[in-house]
Amino acid sequence: MKFLTTPASAFENLPDYPFAPNYVEVGAGMKMHFVDEGPENGEVVLLLHGEPSWSFLYRKMIPIFVNSGYRVIAPDLIGFGKSDKPVETSDYTYARHLEWTHNLVKSLDLQNITLFCQDWGGLIGLRIALEDDARFNRIVTANTFLPTGDAKPNEAFLKWQHFSQTVPVFPVGKVIDRATVSDLSEAIIAGYEAPYPEEQYKAGARIFPALVPTTPDDPAAEANRAAWKKLVQWEKPFLTLFSDSDPVMAGLEKIFQQMVPGAKGQPHEIIKKGGHFLQEDKGEEIAEKVVAFMAGN
Repeated sequence: MKFLTTPASAFENLPDYPFAPNYVEVGAGMKMHFVDEGPENGEVVLLLHGEPSWSFLYRKMIPIFVNSGYRVIAPDLIGFGKSDKPVETSDYTYARHLEWTHNLVKSLDLQNITLFCQDWGGLIGLRIALEDDARFNRIVTANTFLPTGDAKPNEAFLKWQHFSQTVPVFPVGKVIDRATVSDLSEAIIAGYEAPYPEEQYKAGARIFPALVPTTPDDPAAEANRAAWKKLVQWEKPFLTLFSDSDPVMAGLEKIFQQMVPGAKGQPHEIIKKGGHFLQEDKGEEIAEKVVAFMAGN
């Protein structure tokens, strides 16, 4: 498997991202980057990003968790951020993303985890939490879901999926900017573009939307159905923090609230003035709500 590593110089002078890099090999000689901040023996907050962002998305939230006494682990998925990037879109599969990310969790032997997952962070993180549940204490979902392909995606997602596979140059920074309520500065947009000095670095970002299970016979459909059978028995604390301005994910929080036993009686909330990337729009507010959720459970 041929892969690229973004030069460290691409990440110099990122705004509000002072975190030291850490790496672990997760398969095929590839290294996954992760932020590791806070006390080594603290309860773990695992922050999983999605498409086409990276741990830069969590820069507003990380300090709040650390100041509350928690250890924060914020990986960059393979193909994103400072992690290595296979150059062929065919090298990326849902199953491989699960394996790579689970390998990081196991390599670091993370325990007492509160998972915060958004976008593809949920498709990956929920599967790992359900398959290795002894490591996880709580789950927070934000603008994400666990699709089985049995229900047709909405029109907004299908348009996004088509765009991602056909646009000649995949505009990572602009994609983030268009899916936030706030107007991002040129420096922040450049921060999201930093991992991709050339188009060949974007294979993982480009193919991700096509890997979402959208038909009942998708390669990941059966495994996700099996995961739902576990999710409807999940009694540990489960919180939804979705936003009010996400046309793709709007309303899916209600399914979690109705189906997951651990969601009963929790302080679910719709984050106002938040787009799909609500961590960018309302990061500090969300982090405070997660800290309160953890303290109350």
